[in-house]
Amino acid sequence: MSDPFQLDPRLAADTFLVGETPLSQVLLMNDARYPWLILVPRRSDVTEPFQLSEADQAQLWQESMRLGAAMKAHFASDKLNIAALGNQVAQLHVHHIARFHADDAWPGPVWGVGSAVLYSDPALEVLKGELRSLLQQPLSLTAAT
Repeated sequence: MSDPFQLDPRLAADTFLVGETPLSQVLLMNDARYPWLILVPRRSDVTEPFQLSEADQAQLWQESMRLGAAMKAHFASDKLNIAALGNQVAQLHVHHIARFHADDAWPGPVWGVGSAVLYSDPALEVLKGELRSLLQQPLSLTAAT
């Protein structure tokens, strides 16, 4: 029997839990420069999408597409970047980043560009509430407490 799911410590340190989908935790990256959510399937010892069962692969894809569509519409972004890199954090996680022509890193990737702008507590609480409302319908999200 595998160990119970545990979020990678680096992801835990850099994000805030927004809620959960049937398969994944939904995390908000602590960088106010970009609307940036991360799906992390609640499966132990998984580093690659193909290590998931076929049912979980389909579920992750569906969650990712729904999250991406909701983000693009809500934030009116110019582009949505979706990526599962795992070079620094091996645990399978899928980034969803709303991008704008005027953002700090456009047109390049967000990684390694400048320093993160951390959310203030009031702004964070407002955004988390907004995201929970946004995600409730398309993802059957259970809000985190």
